[in-house]
Amino acid sequence: MIDLYTWTTPNGRKVSIMLEEVGLPYRVHPVNIGAKEQFDPAFLKISPNNKIPAIVDHDAEDGPRSVFESGAILIYLAEKTGKLLPATGAARTDVLQWLMWQKASVGPMFGQYFHFARAADEHVPYAIDRYDTEMRRLLAVMDTRLAEAPYLGGAYSIADIATYGWVNGVRKLRAGDLDWADYPNVERWLADVGARPAVQRGMKVPGDAEPYSQVRAQAAAVGD
Repeated sequence: MIDLYTWTTPNGRKVSIMLEEVGLPYRVHPVNIGAKEQFDPAFLKISPNNKIPAIVDHDAEDGPRSVFESGAILIYLAEKTGKLLPATGAARTDVLQWLMWQKASVGPMFGQYFHFARAADEHVPYAIDRYDTEMRRLLAVMDTRLAEAPYLGGAYSIADIATYGWVNGVRKLRAGDLDWADYPNVERWLADVGARPAVQRGMKVPGDAEPYSQVRAQAAAVGD
């Protein structure tokens, strides 16, 4: 059994989608980042960088093991199950490079755009323009790649799982603000990935799962 500590963010939903795709049993524990539950000492034992998502794998070879950082979790689960990440060779490299592209570029740049455009108390045109320009550039990079292959890594993989929530969020929040005709391959990819039953289930997590406050004692026991 895997315990998933997560919230309703693109990073959090990477792991719920992955768990649905590979078919591992898991329990969901919402960590309300708006209420700053990610700073709870018990959660920090699992995720020392006070970020969601994080997992505890109770069936790991050497006993219960916690893993934090969404990219690391995706690789861990792929290697645990032998799914959605080739074991060796060029195909593995293709997946990992696009996974790192999402981690290093899509997540940070998209996140900064939405912070300055929608959340920041101060309106900073330079910051908004900077991250808007970078967001559009990254979508163009993605569109070019998806003109060459149906999925980022060639075949459907953890690279697509990592990227979907972020791009889907932009598509919904900026549907009338970006000309999506400029990114036809991204739109096709969004439709293909979004049609997968596991993706649809994973995007609904955490749903009405038991709140973190009721399972924090269980979290605190990890690593004792």
